[in-house]
Amino acid sequence: MKISSLFSGPTARLLPLSLSLTVVLSGCGGSKNKGTASVPAVPVQIAIAVQQDMPRSIESIGSVQSLRNVAVKSQVDGIIAKIHFQEGDDVKAGDLLVSLDRRPYENSLRIARADLATARAEATRARTEAERYKRLDQQDVVSKEQFAQLLTKEETTQAIVQAKEAAVANAELQFGYTEIRAPISGRTGQLILHEGALVKGNDVNQTIVSINQLSPVGVAYSVPQDALAEIRRAINEQRASVSVTDRAAAVSRTAGRLEFFDNTVDASTGTIVLKAMFDNADHALWPGQFVQVQTQVGLDAAAIVVPSSAVQTGQSGSQVFVMKADQTVELRPVKVLRNTGDQTLIAEGIKAGEVVVTDGQLRLLPGAKAEPKTISGEPIGAKVTVAEGKR
Repeated sequence: MKISSLFSGPTARLLPLSLSLTVVLSGCGGSKNKGTASVPAVPVQIAIAVQQDMPRSIESIGSVQSLRNVAVKSQVDGIIAKIHFQEGDDVKAGDLLVSLDRRPYENSLRIARADLATARAEATRARTEAERYKRLDQQDVVSKEQFAQLLTKEETTQAIVQAKEAAVANAELQFGYTEIRAPISGRTGQLILHEGALVKGNDVNQTIVSINQLSPVGVAYSVPQDALAEIRRAINEQRASVSVTDRAAAVSRTAGRLEFFDNTVDASTGTIVLKAMFDNADHALWPGQFVQVQTQVGLDAAAIVVPSSAVQTGQSGSQVFVMKADQTVELRPVKVLRNTGDQTLIAEGIKAGEVVVTDGQLRLLPGAKAEPKTISGEPIGAKVTVAEGKR
């Protein structure tokens, strides 16, 4: 019986609605199953394998250190009369920082100079008498004992003069200490004491201000003991260099000089401390700052490089999905040379210029069709893909 006959005549009004829908849908479903369904392409992100020279480096975390840090203290007791700098100023060695009340030391210097003048007068008188009695002694006019006493007095007064000269020099030195000058060039820190404060000479618990040298600076970091031999070999061959990066502060410095090895390996961590020097003329590196350190010890010339996200671990080892010209993918085993940052160096399995899948591998099977797309999901052309891969 034809379907059209079911809906004609008086019986059509008695046919249930559910049966009508069942018949109609059954007819539509039958016509759809006759066609062949196509499998949609899997959206993926891709990159181009490139061939380039890649530096071989050891990654570490280090901290910036000031090569010289001086706590400025007073060498004499006194009252701070004047501060000649502002907190955070850059100062040079010899710049005047603090003046103390100099009046007590001026008085001490005057007294020492007066004592020296008296001693010199006594010495002159003793020398004159000794010379006069020397002629009398030659004439046997005076006794030998009296002449010896005069010679002794002359020598004694000369010794007193030398002692008074030393006292004057010491008083001048103490007077000079009332001007506190910068011992090194650097940047001043927080000022601890101010005008009117009493300072004690050479008090270990009392600091006026601290000065940090900012140029050059050192970067101290630790490397595993297994890397020590390679680093020392690179230094002997004059191909070792150190660079530091602070991504948060957008700071990067290269051409650091590796100048210090600690004399022992830390037994608890199996690492050894190294220190590199940087000129830091612009003061971009700051004492106490944490930075990422790369110690370059060699170079892999003409290496095949792909993003690390392209390399996956399978049952037989490392593997990479490679996209062919017809946009089908091939699962290819690879041999990884090493990882550096977000890049992987491939020893075998990939050639320069081949397209590798960097995201979307979970939905792929060998031979499946893939569609390159950007992170936002928009399709990208082949030319754009190649350009992005080369960058």
